[in-house]
Amino acid sequence: MDMSRRNFLRGCAAAGAVSACGWPGMAAEAGPGGARRFNLSVSIDALKADPELMDIVHEAGVTDLWLACFFNGHWHHDIPEVTAWRDRIRAKGMAVHNITIPLGHPSYSETPPDYMPGTAVNHWKQGVRPDGKRHFGVSLHPPATEENVAALGKIKTTDPGIVFLDDDFRLAPSPDDIGGCFCDDCKKAFLETHGYSEARWGELLADVADRRLTDLLRAWVEHNCDKLTGSFRAQQAALAPEAQLGNMVMYMGAEKAGIRLPDYTGAPFRVGELMFSDDSFAPVKGKTNELFSALFHRRFTPPELAYSETTAWPPDKLSAPNMAAKLAVSTLADVRNTMFMSGTTPFPRTHWATLAPAMKKQAALHRELAGHAPRGPFRHYWGEAGRCAGDSNAYSLFLALGVPFEVDNAPGAGGWTFLSDADARHPLPNAGTTYVHRPETGTSPAGGRAVAETLDGLFAFKHELMPLLAGVPVVEEDAPVVCAWYPTARAVLLWNLSEDKRDVTLLRAGERRAVSLGPLDTELVRDV
Repeated sequence: MDMSRRNFLRGCAAAGAVSACGWPGMAAEAGPGGARRFNLSVSIDALKADPELMDIVHEAGVTDLWLACFFNGHWHHDIPEVTAWRDRIRAKGMAVHNITIPLGHPSYSETPPDYMPGTAVNHWKQGVRPDGKRHFGVSLHPPATEENVAALGKIKTTDPGIVFLDDDFRLAPSPDDIGGCFCDDCKKAFLETHGYSEARWGELLADVADRRLTDLLRAWVEHNCDKLTGSFRAQQAALAPEAQLGNMVMYMGAEKAGIRLPDYTGAPFRVGELMFSDDSFAPVKGKTNELFSALFHRRFTPPELAYSETTAWPPDKLSAPNMAAKLAVSTLADVRNTMFMSGTTPFPRTHWATLAPAMKKQAALHRELAGHAPRGPFRHYWGEAGRCAGDSNAYSLFLALGVPFEVDNAPGAGGWTFLSDADARHPLPNAGTTYVHRPETGTSPAGGRAVAETLDGLFAFKHELMPLLAGVPVVEEDAPVVCAWYPTARAVLLWNLSEDKRDVTLLRAGERRAVSLGPLDTELVRDV
């Protein structure tokens, strides 16, 4: 598609009149407000082992602690013990909530992961993958829902306010898998519910293997979403009205894992992140993947109900500077609640010396940007094909180019929309945007453009576009920097994705602003 500068700027102006792009709960005219809260998921065992930990985290700025006692059908701590710790935590001036592990964290075998304490392999019926192999966790058979409902009735007596279901509340082992249980009982229920013949099962298995988004695969995805949503509603009712139930959604979690995302709008919603170690977070693509997933999930939750997945796993494998850098994801995505997590073992207590000042800085930035939506010519989009049949490899590296972006629910007019492989191969509307996809997709939407998802390839693409971008703030240099433009706040937030100091230039309409960015740091440029 030929996008002139005039047409692009007209598209930006029209888009500016639309509330918050693809994000709910934010009006274009909304101003500063909404405090950032800092939460810590911590085990009772960790608090017993380190009596000073509560004071350390409270002094750092943590406002809420989250305890876990019910692990896929087993009580790891009883209600009297939870109640006693609740009282101790409240006496320190912090709120107390609860997390359950409702279905069991997944493995690709019949053995539970070694980080799941006190579990019995054969307590509930295991799931079956499309290849017939059995696996632990993330499958839903009776009496899993019934036992979780009963457990929540007991947890409610501890006055938790909010209970989160951990991200094993899904029906796929990983973000890449098309989920659901393929056992004989689940096969029979699906075929009978939809009136399908036995022959259709073979067709479904082929669609799953080839990731073909057919009507049959859609029916399978919806069937599993109905099951998981039904379980959530039953558990939600067990807490109501005294407490809320929330869903911790995994990285890029969506319908193919049984998670019909709109069903959880209005409930506490943890956005999915994944880069839990230095090895996964350090690459630029690791950081843009993390941001992409958070931006995607924010389409389905208002900011006040959104929680981050600021996780270290294993607990000692994410450095303090990288964990501090993760806080920028929530500021950029307007996720009002940071949730620090590291399983049942806390990350090193020495991290808090680094985290405390970073928490204060991000909270101050967030106060200025809360309620404002990022706008720009680059369009963030994850469509039906990606959500129902694709893998989890988002085309995310465009976020590192120093060009403003916005989040779309559907392809919008103007700008450049970056596509996953699954979305690029699926029919798309002629919406007036230029579709950008990886060359290896093997196909191109009408008027689309194949651009390698590498920094070299994308910076070359940016150079081509620079004459069209004079009306928006852009980082001049070829530096891996996120550039989030908030026109209603007259501000630009820059995040340096490099571990080196960067001196960059912000350009707009002939004006040049020099900005110095520390390693992995963020800076707010005002009066833009």
